[in-house]
Amino acid sequence: MTAPLRGTQSLVGQMGWVFDRPLLTGIEVAWRWVFGVPLLVACWVQARQILAALPLESTGLNSIDAQNPWVAAVQLSRAWALYQPHVSAVLRWLAPVAALVWVVVSGLGRSLVLRRLDPERMPRLSFRPVQMMILQAGWLALLSATFWAWFRSMAWVSTTHITTGVEPDLIGFSCWAIFLSLGFFTVWALVSWALSIAPLVMLMEGRTAVSALGQSLKLGKAFTGKLVEINLVMGIVNLALIVVAMVLSAAPLPFSDELGADALHGISAIAVVFYLVASDYFQGVRLKGFQEFWKMFRGEGVS
Repeated sequence: MTAPLRGTQSLVGQMGWVFDRPLLTGIEVAWRWVFGVPLLVACWVQARQILAALPLESTGLNSIDAQNPWVAAVQLSRAWALYQPHVSAVLRWLAPVAALVWVVVSGLGRSLVLRRLDPERMPRLSFRPVQMMILQAGWLALLSATFWAWFRSMAWVSTTHITTGVEPDLIGFSCWAIFLSLGFFTVWALVSWALSIAPLVMLMEGRTAVSALGQSLKLGKAFTGKLVEINLVMGIVNLALIVVAMVLSAAPLPFSDELGADALHGISAIAVVFYLVASDYFQGVRLKGFQEFWKMFRGEGVS
């Protein structure tokens, strides 16, 4: 009797499949950068305007005590209290605009990527970007809710372990911060799979966005287990990529005097680009894994 195939056992083959089709990763990189580059430019422009109205010298950020982290934390808190109204005013209009643009761009880009996953069936798959945008909006809403809950939990940890007039409980703060961060990371992997598989179900089965999302919640224990397993592993891979990028950017620091600041900035930029491209590549691997298990569990019954 053959042992059941685990969700991640075929990932190596799927990694090779995606690697042999650079256009797939190229589309994923393109739509993300089409959104990300203008957003970074907008943030840079707004940051310069805020700094022009409230220079670093007036908030004390140019004289942070790097030798004493507790004093530095108080200085940063005071500076943030001055900058917060300006930042909040910008976010009130920038965040909704950025969310709307992301939904539109990601809906178009993800539609193209999913169609390229199955070249044989691609001519028969309808191009439905509006329905895809609805699902992407749901994914973004869930991500925002998860991030907000994590942020509120970090605020609770800070207020209960770092208080004025009492020696800060650094060990307790660190333990809670690590525990809650890993907890929310796991929760995200456990709940986001439905919105991740829904676009594939919508295209492959010719459903509407709402119908696809409803069906994604009723895929059965076996199929759902594979999706959760892939989601968890891809999340761990993403964390590993962050560590690799940090090591790559920090490796030249002992030679900073010989290399110079410009070279160090260039290496840091290369590390960031490496992480972004590698992360987009593994997004394609994740989607390919989802598609293969969709074929295994539902492909024959739905064609």
